[in-house]
Amino acid sequence: MPVEPLDWGEFFGNDQPVELDIGCGRGLFTWHASEAHPGINYLGLELDYKTARRAAGKLFKREIPNARIIAGDAREILAKLIVPESVQAAHVYFPDPWWKKKHKRRRLFTDDFADQVAEVLEPGGVLHSWTDVEDYFEVISSLMDHHPRFETLPPPAERTPEDDLDYQTSFERKKRKAGETIYRGRWKKVR
Repeated sequence: MPVEPLDWGEFFGNDQPVELDIGCGRGLFTWHASEAHPGINYLGLELDYKTARRAAGKLFKREIPNARIIAGDAREILAKLIVPESVQAAHVYFPDPWWKKKHKRRRLFTDDFADQVAEVLEPGGVLHSWTDVEDYFEVISSLMDHHPRFETLPPPAERTPEDDLDYQTSFERKKRKAGETIYRGRWKKVR
């Protein structure tokens, strides 16, 4: 049975802009962003079904109307469920670095993934990506800085969190508390 792309108005029940949280994990960014920006819809994508279900349950309990979670492979979701040029921003925070050499092919950031993100972002849409792995950030930056459909933007400024939940993700909280460097990048779709 063919899969139909999502109709954002039907899916969220409104016509607000949409942002993706790719690899949302436990959904901390999706939760905070949706509460901070009620005029924007957030869709978290998470490969691990159990983790996605837990994140969705948290959003449901808090009755957050502008946030949803879908479990599945982000590449498949981008290819089959997201209408081209229908997303305002994509956030990819702390993607799995797949440390072993034989596993590096599993990394999310590839030429194909960059093309998929370019396809779903609206003109002027922004891709945000953070990681604590310097060599992976170099791979991501090299890929995105040289992609013909993106322009590199200055990274966001680091800010001091107000409390233990005031981090983009639980990974950011863990790494910053350990004193580790967070590498941040932003790229705007130009065509």
